[in-house]
Amino acid sequence: MASVFTFDPNPPRVSSPWLRPEESAKNSGTGGSSPSSHDESNQAGEPDIDRLEAEPQEGPIEYKLHLLLRGRRRYEMMSTSIKASGSRSKPLRQPVANMSQTRQTRLQQLTTQLLWRLQQSSPYHAKARGDLVIPKLPEDHESLEVLEKPQRLLPGLEESNGALYEIGVADDGAFIGLTKDEMDESMTTLKIIAASLGCRVEVQRMKVVGNCEWIEQPSPDGESPEEQARHHDDLWVAEALVMPILEPQKDLNDDGDQAHGHQGSSASPAKDASQTEQFRVSIIGPTTSGKTTLLGTLANGTLDNGRGSSRINLLKHRHERVSGQTSSVAQELIGYKDQNIFNYASVDIEAWTDIHDHSETGRMVFFSDSAGHLRFAGPSCEALLARGPHSLSGTTDDLGDMADSLNLALTHLDLCLLLEIPMVIVVTKSDVAARDALKSNLNQVFSKIKYAGRTPKLLTPKAASDNVLTEIPISSQQQVLKEVVEPISRAESLLSIVPVVLASAVKGQGIDLVHALLATLPMPPPPTARDYVPLALNPEQPAALFHIDDKYELESRVVQTSTRASDGKAIVVAGYLRFGRISVGDRVVIGPFPADDDEARGQIPRDHPTPGYGLSISHPSTSELARIASRNAVPASAVKGEWHNAKVVNIRNLRLPVRTMGPGQAGTIQIVLDDVNAPADRDSEVEQVRAFRGLIRKGQVLAIPSQHMLDSGLSLQAASGFTAIFKDHRVANLTGGGGTLVNVYVATVRTAARIIRVSRQLPDRVGRADGEPDDVFNMAESIELDPAHGGRDDSDVSALPEYSVTLDLLSSREWIEMGSQVVLMEGGNSVGLEGYVGKVVEIAE
Repeated sequence: MASVFTFDPNPPRVSSPWLRPEESAKNSGTGGSSPSSHDESNQAGEPDIDRLEAEPQEGPIEYKLHLLLRGRRRYEMMSTSIKASGSRSKPLRQPVANMSQTRQTRLQQLTTQLLWRLQQSSPYHAKARGDLVIPKLPEDHESLEVLEKPQRLLPGLEESNGALYEIGVADDGAFIGLTKDEMDESMTTLKIIAASLGCRVEVQRMKVVGNCEWIEQPSPDGESPEEQARHHDDLWVAEALVMPILEPQKDLNDDGDQAHGHQGSSASPAKDASQTEQFRVSIIGPTTSGKTTLLGTLANGTLDNGRGSSRINLLKHRHERVSGQTSSVAQELIGYKDQNIFNYASVDIEAWTDIHDHSETGRMVFFSDSAGHLRFAGPSCEALLARGPHSLSGTTDDLGDMADSLNLALTHLDLCLLLEIPMVIVVTKSDVAARDALKSNLNQVFSKIKYAGRTPKLLTPKAASDNVLTEIPISSQQQVLKEVVEPISRAESLLSIVPVVLASAVKGQGIDLVHALLATLPMPPPPTARDYVPLALNPEQPAALFHIDDKYELESRVVQTSTRASDGKAIVVAGYLRFGRISVGDRVVIGPFPADDDEARGQIPRDHPTPGYGLSISHPSTSELARIASRNAVPASAVKGEWHNAKVVNIRNLRLPVRTMGPGQAGTIQIVLDDVNAPADRDSEVEQVRAFRGLIRKGQVLAIPSQHMLDSGLSLQAASGFTAIFKDHRVANLTGGGGTLVNVYVATVRTAARIIRVSRQLPDRVGRADGEPDDVFNMAESIELDPAHGGRDDSDVSALPEYSVTLDLLSSREWIEMGSQVVLMEGGNSVGLEGYVGKVVEIAE
């Protein structure tokens, strides 16, 4: 839920007010110096200051005179009070604080204050999605250890950078101080309220700032004050850092199992993981087809003005707004629950975390809007290979006059059909399309779909209304259930039906059907490690596998408070979890990286430019070919430094902070790398970490080794090449013997490869689907299958041979899963998407 308060999206770092400005900048994020013990002397090197800056009204710093649940005793003299007041008048004889609240009320107030401070240091300030747990009073429980034991972290605090408490300090920054017993009691109270929120307390510093004198109050036996001893004690101030506990703890799990290592991939769903259904949708199609405008209407809940007003918020760069063409991948999230649509037009939705809250137990759809221009057509395949359950493809308003756009749209369609991806076809700008041209183009689309053995289903839109942007009409949902969902259920295949929707982002026609499809289409089964090949063909699968699609760096308290040297940057990788489960605290491996030793590095060829659009690549020399050939003779286990260990310290599932990511979900994972060589010089180690972090790239994987791999000492095996099977006679045109360079797409891997050989296998027969395609406008005209638009004669269909293609990777070794789909594309192709789709059947280590 969106907060009623206004928060800074870039909250102030947790930085100690004890530090000078230059020291504060150097130690930003650590909350001060290293934690200190409760010694009874001033710490060496402590700044010689007698007061702090006044307490800031906002941010993670909190000045507390004390954290007692009772009133302070009456003091005869306090040296710090005299200094604070600036007067040398008579000694202080009044109580320093008067507790008019009950102990339970005081405890509740302190807990709420701590929660507020923790939220102040969170960049997203998500509302805590759980009830505030008010801890018990110390006397209500037999053991303080139980009260100080951290509970499960309150949901919503996962992104907090912590809260810094200055104890014994007045609001104006003056050092008042507490006696030893008062400081111990205040620390105990702070630990108790922090534990109730799932946090821990780290004491940063303690310092003597003065002394005091008091006389004990009369005892119940009636002793007079004159008979009481006069007491003297030092006055202490302390700094304590309250930090959320992100690592799973054994005692916090209901089943008693520790979420660590391979156990993080348990099949039982974790309570702290998102349980909402999640669709991943890639929007592809030619440029100017209205893909981004359509997404803007779906995500923002506003109709377009005919000039792209609904897409403005989705464009990232100025040149995109000027040209009107998308050149980067935009991502959006929409939630559905019952008939409700949760987008930015909904009340109290300002961020993705709000969509998570509203659509809980419903469904969320994660969109990736790709660029449509020809120069960006190649990378759009990577979104397809992410295996999102559904893809949306758009055509233009008058494809008859835009042959290039039509050909590119049909090429997108061919690629989706070859990849066997469930899809929805959205014909945008249908309100201004010419009837005859639209019918002709749809006939071609239907022909391709029918020929692939799938059934196109045209959904006729009704008159648009304003409420289709905020909720799904019952009639639209029933139409989708009857005409699409039920036939898919009967066929028991997500590929059986291809819905086709005529839509308009200006008039709103068909938008209700698109929302209804996204909200009701069947979910695919959760992916497993055995989806591609059975156990017998690929026995050594990791317990969890995360494909890296991007890498980020940000300031992190987790790295800066660790024992490892760091430059203050955290490693965050983005992608999707292919199978298994990954939890905070899991030990993972990341790679493959370039080899560490010179001998292994010499067996890996030099980097080559990938053969992209219109790029000509020269052939390698004889010595380079020999190096490529010799590489396959080296087993993968002999390549030193190819895989490195790391620890997961933070996870976001579609920007929602979670402790566990489930199979098929997308998000970001923050990791801390283990020491590589651990040099003695800290500066050298920082440089080493920085250089090593630069090697993390798209196409790598995070993996949790299986129990068998851990017991046997086996490591993951990267591939230097592979063999794939293609059911496409055009593959025979690829010359073997190292003469052809191609782009290879496998999952998130995009790399250059060389064709080693192409051989023909046994033929495989493919049949054609029966029946005639639907008529677009309920007309009786037959639709002829034109070979120029994807059809083939019976002789072509009767015997399609299989071709085995062996490739050698040029630039680096990659993780390639046995049985995964692969797309080959030749460099300099005129269309950019006419590739060859096959399946990996052998890995060359």
